[in-house]
Amino acid sequence: MMSARLPLAVALLAGLSTGPVLAQSAAPASEAAQGLTVELNALAASERGCKLTFVAGNALPASLSKVSFEFVLFDPKGRVERMATLDFRDLPAGKTKVRQFDLPGTRCEALGSLLINDAPVCTGDGIEKTACMRGLQTGSKAGIALKG
Repeated sequence: MMSARLPLAVALLAGLSTGPVLAQSAAPASEAAQGLTVELNALAASERGCKLTFVAGNALPASLSKVSFEFVLFDPKGRVERMATLDFRDLPAGKTKVRQFDLPGTRCEALGSLLINDAPVCTGDGIEKTACMRGLQTGSKAGIALKG
């Protein structure tokens, strides 16, 4: 009778030992879900240079009254081409917005990748200045990488 209880006890202990591991791996996903998303959606030549189209989402618990990002633009060889701060204006909580920016004097084919270096402006009721970069998720559908 004692030997029949041993496998049950081992199985229960094994189940308990995986519980905290699952809880720990779920925490980062919920933190990332409470940040901003910025996707480079399209690049298009314009009369002035290169027009960048972004899709930005706000999964923070509050709206942003103003947010801007400092972008580093790299050429196809990975060299810094220039830096630019782009004003994404307001981003309401739980909403997705499309923002377009013309980069005068920049040819789209001269861009190899983009990096969001910082968020110099990140304001809203109850929002910490660091909230815009913490948990930032980036992506691209434009054929060049966007990193954060």
